[in-house]
Amino acid sequence: MAMDAKTKTVTQLVGVATFMGAMAWASVPLYDWFCAVTGYGGTTGTATASSETVLDQEITVRFDANTEKGFGWEFRPMQTEMTVKIGGDGLAFYEAYNPTDRPIAGQAGYNVAPFIAGSYFSKVQCFCFEEQVLMPGERVEMPVNFFVDPSIIEDADAKNLKHITLSYTFYEIDLPEDVAAVDADTGVGETETN
Repeated sequence: MAMDAKTKTVTQLVGVATFMGAMAWASVPLYDWFCAVTGYGGTTGTATASSETVLDQEITVRFDANTEKGFGWEFRPMQTEMTVKIGGDGLAFYEAYNPTDRPIAGQAGYNVAPFIAGSYFSKVQCFCFEEQVLMPGERVEMPVNFFVDPSIIEDADAKNLKHITLSYTFYEIDLPEDVAAVDADTGVGETETN
C-alpha cells in the first residue's frame, strides 16, 4: 500500500507540474487574445472595412512613436494629432529611417490610451500587422488607416473622451532568412573582430 500512495503522490505532483507548465506556456497567447477581444490594456481592435456609421461628434487622436533601447531606427509620427469624426476614416503616417550600415528588421507593438478607448479604436490597415525591414539608409512612410467605433458614445465611461493617443513602439526582430542570406553574402553590416 505504501508504494501505491507514493506512486499516487508522484503522479499528482507530475500532473500539477505539467499543468503549471502548460499554463505558463499558454499565458501569453491567452492574455494577448483577451486584450484583443476586450481592449484591455489599450489593445486596439482590427477591422476589414471602414465603419458604416459616421457621427457628427469629433474626437482628437494623438500619435506617439518609440523604439526599444538600442534599436537602430529613427521612428516618428508625421503628424502629432488629428481630429476625426467618430466612425469616420482617419489616415495617419509614421516615418521610419535606418541610419545604420546594416539591414534591420522590426515589429511594432502598440496600444491606445486611455485604456478604455482600446476596444473602440479599430485599425483597418497598419504597418504593425507585419514585420518591417529597412535597408541601410532607407527611409519609409508607413500608413495607419483607422476609425473610432461609434458605439463609444454608448459607453458611460468612454463617451466623454476628447482625446485618444495611439502609441507605437518598434522592437528589433531577426532578419527574414532571405535578407539575412543577402546580408551575409554582401558583408553589409559586418564588423571586424580583430
